Amino acid sequence: MESKWELAESTSSICVHTWFNSLSTPIPSLVKEKALRLFKLLHRTRQEVFKNDTRALEAARQKINEEFKNNQSETSEEKINELLKIASDVEVILRTSVIQAVHTDSDKILLLPRKDLLQDNIPYFDKPTKKHES
Repeated sequence: MESKWELAESTSSICVHTWFNSLSTPIPSLVKEKALRLFKLLHRTRQEVFKNDTRALEAARQKINEEFKNNQSETSEEKINELLKIASDVEVILRTSVIQAVHTDSDKILLLPRKDLLQDNIPYFDKPTKKHES
């Protein structure tokens, strides 16, 4: 059984398929496939990044769908590739830069970083040690 979000994503995916098939100017299938992959990837990233935040999940879903729908009449392959580059950049920024936070008190915020954002802490040294020559 699909969840509400999976159903919304699959419905949106069907809309993107329908959009590609309805274009009057043929667009190479590789571009179509790339657009569909990016569309799905954006939705998967959205689900992970905004996990348990229904308002942010819905806002991101609407924005992704809106941007794809607003550009559905674009027929220039060059412009489509430019839009796909922007979508790819947005996905990377969402995945690597967004951290959830929760207000726990009037002056405190609890950060909820995802495991894939956490990195080993490498201490800073004012005076680095010299490398020994062998």
